[in-house]
Amino acid sequence: MNLWTAMSVEFASQRNYLDELFKVYPISPNIRRDVPSATWSKIETAFESRNNEELVRALLKLELFPIKDSYVAYLKRDPSSISRNPQTINRIAGNLYAMGLDTVFEKCTEPKETNRQMGPMFKYWIDKGTLGVPVYKTIKEFMASNENAVLNISDAEMEKFAREMLGYNRNKGLDFIGRFNGTYVLGEAKFLTDFGGHQNAQFDDAVSTITSEFLSNKLSAKVITIGIMDGVLYIKGNNKMFNYLKEHDNQIIVSSLLLREFLYSL
Repeated sequence: MNLWTAMSVEFASQRNYLDELFKVYPISPNIRRDVPSATWSKIETAFESRNNEELVRALLKLELFPIKDSYVAYLKRDPSSISRNPQTINRIAGNLYAMGLDTVFEKCTEPKETNRQMGPMFKYWIDKGTLGVPVYKTIKEFMASNENAVLNISDAEMEKFAREMLGYNRNKGLDFIGRFNGTYVLGEAKFLTDFGGHQNAQFDDAVSTITSEFLSNKLSAKVITIGIMDGVLYIKGNNKMFNYLKEHDNQIIVSSLLLREFLYSL
């Protein structure tokens, strides 16, 4: 197991790991989704007048459709299909009427799943200056200095910069780009809340970034990739994630809570 991975396992098992992790990922499970009042007014009118097509059209504009139906995604991606498929629209509308307007509203405003809130949280935490170095919001500012610094822009912009300047060769956005003691560090951040299914896929996704092959880079700089991971992967046991950590000591997987110490060790 890599030294920094082992230190992360130790931190998670012997200290107030979850309490500290809340500073990075301050999950707020009770924040409900917003429905603009003008949009809801259209929904109410269509519901009360039993205008099936307008009701479905209005609801499809919301972030969350109130019922799970295999045809909804198609209708959302191709609005022209609404008028061409009246039986499908009537079937969906019938289910909505059976629910009642109050229940429709409750379903439309359900809180986001906590794992969908986590995406921007790591970057918000970086923006607080936790790492003790300048955090630049433009590539121009970042490249104007050779000092230790972090570039914190969108995932896509990071990918483009890493591809053009550092030889990054994966079609995937990045969560972290830093420069410490002349070494460029590219990272993907994950909070893995459980084993199996989607969470295993998230783990595999981060590993794919860590093991990416690089082309030559324009800066002729040393570049390393890391996984900034937290959660159940550090629980000792006979599971896929922990077994992977034990078997790949050449890959750097480190908790966000130890990221600063790792970066300054370079």
